[in-house]
Amino acid sequence: MDVNDLRVAVTVASLALFVALMLHTWSRRRRADHEEAAQLPFAGEKPEPAVNASRGENP
Repeated sequence: MDVNDLRVAVTVASLALFVALMLHTWSRRRRADHEEAAQLPFAGEKPEPAVNASRGENP
C-alpha cells in the first residue's frame, strides 16, 4: 500500500461522510427542528409599535 492508496481511501471516506451528513440534515424527520431553529433569532423580541405614517408619531 503506497501513499496514493491512502489518499484514495481518505477521499472515499470523506465523500461517504459528506453524503451521510447531507442525507441526515435534509431528511424530512428533521423539518420541525429546522423550523424551530429558524425562529431562534426572533425569540424574546417584543413587537414594535405601529407608527402613524401621516404624522410620523407613535399611537
